[in-house]
Amino acid sequence: MTAAVCSDPREIKATPRLALGLLFMLSAAHFFNDAVQSIIPAVLPLLRDHHDLAFAEVGLITLTAQLTASLLQPAIGFIVDHRPSRWGLPCGMFLTMLGMVMLAYESSYCEILVAVALIGCGSALFHPQGSRVAQLSSGGRKGLAQSVFQLGGNAGSAIGPLAAALIIIPLGLHSLAGFALLAAAAMLLLVQVARVTPFEKVSHAGAQAQEDSATAHPQIRRIFLLLFVLMFSKQVYISSLQSYLTFFVMDKFGLAADQAQYVLFAFLVAGAAGTLLGGPLTDRFGKRRVILGSILSAAPFALMIPFAGLMAVVTLVVLVSFVMSSAFSAILVCAFDAAPQHTGIVSGLFFGLSFGLGGITAAALGVAADIYGLRAVFTVTAQLPLLGFN
Repeated sequence: MTAAVCSDPREIKATPRLALGLLFMLSAAHFFNDAVQSIIPAVLPLLRDHHDLAFAEVGLITLTAQLTASLLQPAIGFIVDHRPSRWGLPCGMFLTMLGMVMLAYESSYCEILVAVALIGCGSALFHPQGSRVAQLSSGGRKGLAQSVFQLGGNAGSAIGPLAAALIIIPLGLHSLAGFALLAAAAMLLLVQVARVTPFEKVSHAGAQAQEDSATAHPQIRRIFLLLFVLMFSKQVYISSLQSYLTFFVMDKFGLAADQAQYVLFAFLVAGAAGTLLGGPLTDRFGKRRVILGSILSAAPFALMIPFAGLMAVVTLVVLVSFVMSSAFSAILVCAFDAAPQHTGIVSGLFFGLSFGLGGITAAALGVAADIYGLRAVFTVTAQLPLLGFN
């Protein structure tokens, strides 16, 4: 890949102080957004008991969240690339806040699905535009910029299980209304991001020249497809763990619902730590080395999880989450370099479509768990990281 493909002339020409401020505001908003998102899988055991749901119905909740939060993102990314709107970010967060309030006071299974869909739509509006601004504000340190942006999201994702264990399970589902304040805080941050982001300084002429240069390389499509397969294998496995890890440790080791949340919390914190480290490693050692190291290291740990004891399971899921997440920034930066003129749709595909496919798989696994049992399904999911070797 030539230097022309690896640079982006559209980077925002802002002072380092402004660029750093934008990144931290975006990261904080990402934290709040994904904290709200992560509460949905964290409270699935509570929703299952409250409404006497089957695993297939639990899977449908996950599917609804992923279809709206993830599969809408490529289309939104396409719009963002051609008609960027600075106010799309706070408007999306308003939908998230509305869905969270509705979920707190739901009275039927259908209302749960509508609330989850609203939360998902808010997230779909956030990620392509947020990732685009982070990329353009990188100042050339693209791995670090994506790590800062992703750190907020991963740290927010880790909050959901902890909030469920400490607040939602003791106080009940109505306590979810308080978490709408997180979405409100994110909305205020994104209003400020919309006000200070210098969209007018983006060079469209440079973007067109970059597009012409990138399309001159026939290997770009092959690289892009390979990167998507790598991201797909990671996200399917991570989504499966995130949706069913609590059920797995509850069924296999007899843990209570609040105790199982701490296992999920450890898994998600490790993912945040891996994301934080992965960006600087990408900038220093290169994307290829980080990606290959992640693939080679994660698969053996994943294969051991279904057969390990409780403490070993906790250790292994932490290692798997850390190692797999460390390559996320490398994969995303490599994809941005392959198609720098389409940061919105690239973000939509890699944040959205790969995450959505993970949700579809999680829903299918819920149906299989009702038929074959959760332990058997969990053993099958341990094979998913091996897709990265193909």
